[in-house]
Amino acid sequence: MTSRLAGKVAAVTGAGSGIGRATAVLFAQEGAAVGVIDVNSAAAVETVEQIAANGGKALALTADIVQQVQVAAVFDQLVGEFGHVDVLYNNAGTNSSGSVLTSTEDDWDRCMAINVKGTFLCSQAAARLMVQAGRGSIINQGSVAALVGIANFASYCASKGAVVALTRSMSVDLAPLGVRVNAICPGTVYTTLMEPMLVARGGGDLQKGLAMTVSKYPIGRLGTPEEIAQVALFLAGDESSFVTGSVITADGGMTSQ
Repeated sequence: MTSRLAGKVAAVTGAGSGIGRATAVLFAQEGAAVGVIDVNSAAAVETVEQIAANGGKALALTADIVQQVQVAAVFDQLVGEFGHVDVLYNNAGTNSSGSVLTSTEDDWDRCMAINVKGTFLCSQAAARLMVQAGRGSIINQGSVAALVGIANFASYCASKGAVVALTRSMSVDLAPLGVRVNAICPGTVYTTLMEPMLVARGGGDLQKGLAMTVSKYPIGRLGTPEEIAQVALFLAGDESSFVTGSVITADGGMTSQ
């Protein structure tokens, strides 16, 4: 590895699995001390153990990111352990399915709470620390669902559209204060979070749903958590020092059609 994040402290939400875990591991390999934040404490510990086994530094932190008190507590713990916060990757999220005709109010509330409110609360906590230091990078997890219409994902699409809008607003507010804010909009990445969507798309058949989804991607496959982690690494590091307010698609060409 190239130690691109040497001396930095990074917080990654939803780091107990999938893209979050892959990113936390990569950040640690590149020299960062990592706050591994997840609502599932056991999963967070597993990620930390994986990082430690490779000689990295990490701290397992448990929080429900829609609870402001819990968010504040984990950032206090992170600063207490490592002294500062340089990078936040708002990766934690939830999925849903259903059109505007069939989605439930609970589906809507859950997507908006985790995907939007959680991103806002974590960003607010991190940004206040970053502004004090005069530097920082916040990376928000959008989705291609924020950029194109996707059938039967009304709540999810709306929530990710809100994340993209929040990213742009935050970038304007924070750029003069030394903090950059960008969003990654991945295409479909095969993780456990995506399986319910694939099953729904396939009418109850996971493999059918997978084939239907792959057909939308010119590259001929879905993405991997490790590929999205590499995009996050670029935005976290100094190589992207002139990049803020950007929405980067990593989607195998899906939105180019």
